[in-house]
Amino acid sequence: MTAPASPLRAEDRSFFERELASFIPDRVFDAHTHLWQATHVSWKVEGCTGDVGYPEYTRLVDGLHPGRRVAALFIPFANQPHLLPAANAWVAQNCRSDCRGLFFVKPDDDPEWVRQEVRRLGLHGLKCYHTMAPVQPTWEAEIPAYLPEPLVAMAHQEGWAITLHMVKAQSTADPGNIHWIRHYCQRYPGMKLILAHSARAFQPAHGLAGLPQLQGLGNLYCDTSANCEPMAHQAIIRYLGHQRLLYGSDLPVSHMRGRSLGAADSFLWLYEDTPVWGEKHLAIKPVLVGLEHLRSLKWACWSERLSDSQVEDIFWNNAATLFGVS
Repeated sequence: MTAPASPLRAEDRSFFERELASFIPDRVFDAHTHLWQATHVSWKVEGCTGDVGYPEYTRLVDGLHPGRRVAALFIPFANQPHLLPAANAWVAQNCRSDCRGLFFVKPDDDPEWVRQEVRRLGLHGLKCYHTMAPVQPTWEAEIPAYLPEPLVAMAHQEGWAITLHMVKAQSTADPGNIHWIRHYCQRYPGMKLILAHSARAFQPAHGLAGLPQLQGLGNLYCDTSANCEPMAHQAIIRYLGHQRLLYGSDLPVSHMRGRSLGAADSFLWLYEDTPVWGEKHLAIKPVLVGLEHLRSLKWACWSERLSDSQVEDIFWNNAATLFGVS
C-alpha cells in the first residue's frame, strides 16, 4: 500500500525549522480540532482523501509540531443537520484515553436527550454553531439563538465544557455577546465556556475593546485556533491571564494555505488562490495556516515575556487540567 502524500512542502519545513522548532514544547494539547467523514463535508485537505479519524489526525498535525506528544479535544462537523448524529458518533469512536470529545448540538435539541447522548457516547461537552440558528443572517445571531440557555444550564449540572464560536460584526466587542457570555458564566459556574479563535478577535481591536469587560469570570477560557494575529492572543494573556489560553490547531483550517488578517474594522482571509502572493519583485509561497498561527502565538508569548513554563501551560497544562488529562 502506498503511504498517503504529505501535505508539507519545502517552504513549510523551512518555516518550521526557522520559526517554530525551538518554541513548541514537547507536549501539545490541541484544544480545538475537527474529525470528519469525507462524505459529510465539502472541504478537501491536501494529502488526505478519506475520513479523518484519530490516526489521520495525528499524521496531519505532526506536520505542525513534529515529534511532540499530542492530545486533543475533538470537535465533530458535518455539512447537514441530519448528519450530526453520525458526526458525534465518529468523534466518540476516535477518542483515545488522553483525548476528549464534544457533542454538536442544535438549538432545538431537547436538553435531556442531549444529556443522555453525551453520557452514552462518553463525550465531555458541547459544540454549537451559528449556522444552526433559526435567524437570518446567522452571522448576526445572538448567542441564545444557537446556544439556548437550557443547554448551558445542563452543561453546568454535568460540569461540561462548551466551545463557542461567537459571531456578529463586532465579535468580542459586541454588547450582546458581552452580555450573554457574562450571564452564562456567572449564572452557570459549573459550565466551562471556551471562546474559539482567541475570542474570535480575527480583528484584534475587537478583543482589545471587549475582553476588559469579560474579566473576573472563573469559568471562561479562549482557544487560539487559526487566529494569525499576535495581538489577539496577547490581549487574552494580558486581560484574562495566560492560564485562560488554550492552543488549538483548527484542523482542517490549519492545513489550508494563507492566513487571517485584520483589516479596517473587520478581517479577511488570504488563501493560496487569493491573487496577492506576487508583489512587485516578490514571489511569496504561502505556508500552512497552522504554521502562521503558531508563529503568531510565539510572537504573543514573546511580547508578553512569558516564561518557558507559562508557554507549556498554553500548549498543555491549561487544557490538560481543564479536561482531566494527566
